[in-house]
Amino acid sequence: MTAMTTTSLSVAIVGGGIGGLAAAVLLAQDGHRVRVFEQASRFARVGAGIQMTPNAMKVLRRIGAERALRRIAFRAPAGISREWDSGNITNELTIGDEIEARFGAPYLFMHRADLHAAILAALPAGIAELNRKLVGVESSSAGAMLAFDDGECVTADVIIGADGVHSLVRENMLGPEQPRFTGRVAYRTTFPASLMGSERITPVRTKWWGPDRHMVVYYVTANHDEVYFVTSQPEDAGWMTPESWSARGELKTLREAYAGFHPEVQAVLRACPEVHKWALLERDPLPRWVEGNVALLGDACHPMTPYMAQGAASALEDAAILSRCLHDVGRGGAEAALRRYEATRKPRATEIQGNSRANNWMRNATDPAWVYGYDAWTTPLIEAQH
Repeated sequence: MTAMTTTSLSVAIVGGGIGGLAAAVLLAQDGHRVRVFEQASRFARVGAGIQMTPNAMKVLRRIGAERALRRIAFRAPAGISREWDSGNITNELTIGDEIEARFGAPYLFMHRADLHAAILAALPAGIAELNRKLVGVESSSAGAMLAFDDGECVTADVIIGADGVHSLVRENMLGPEQPRFTGRVAYRTTFPASLMGSERITPVRTKWWGPDRHMVVYYVTANHDEVYFVTSQPEDAGWMTPESWSARGELKTLREAYAGFHPEVQAVLRACPEVHKWALLERDPLPRWVEGNVALLGDACHPMTPYMAQGAASALEDAAILSRCLHDVGRGGAEAALRRYEATRKPRATEIQGNSRANNWMRNATDPAWVYGYDAWTTPLIEAQH
């Protein structure tokens, strides 16, 4: 870790997810004194895959996670869109070497827990603290303070709320407001490819487009031994609670919802031994992400539907821009630096939110350059308008 300097800040990050940990690594690399507070008692390995597009991989490269991820992740040669019943291909994006040559970083598919572990491995020991449940936030000209349910109060020059769609930091900043349920539920899981017997999925990333629902399927390991799928379909979410972001789903309900889909989809659903589900939530773009020395990051400020695979990527971009804005900034300049972070990130995150909500990404011929070609390390920082 870089030696502390006279401009190093104390930074408290609420939330130990992908965005929070990435911000912690990058800020610690830059010499800041960082603590991460995660309310969970452990980092669970829920069955979830994740796509790391080139814009995200450029951040992971700086973190130091790229080499490990290249070794374990699935490097799909293509991403294809197929009609739900006939299997006709409506769009094909060449990935592999071609997309890396074009955008300067690979496009990898992996288990979310493997990504999380690779980022955590880059974090200096002792920075991430589990079982830390936040109950309050206060900000003043002197800095900011976090209050936890164990009675401890932590002061810091900067507080980053990376605490997800149900963010308490956001609520303290903008008041209580429930995220909006989209009317859709996603089922997802990973399972050993061997459970499919002699059947196999096409070794690409496939999105099966139905009239009002879809399924995305791909491998999450380099040796093709673990399959992942995620769906989106209309369903009531009366079971939903803020604490249950991934509840157990009923296989019978899922299989009935995809009856009539292509035989490859049926083979995946037959082999699947269990499934989790979560309600798809969203918010309209927030009026602001920053208040004093407190800022929001990731799903806390721009929760989005997963249809462009840019939720975690956007959080990684946030972390990179945040670290650039806080570089060589002393306590007196922290508030202006956070406003610069918001001014730089908010327009892009808002655009991706809106495009993802439409759920048309890659259904037909699409140029992904505006998403995948973004480089958080070279994009100009924007000064906040007063």
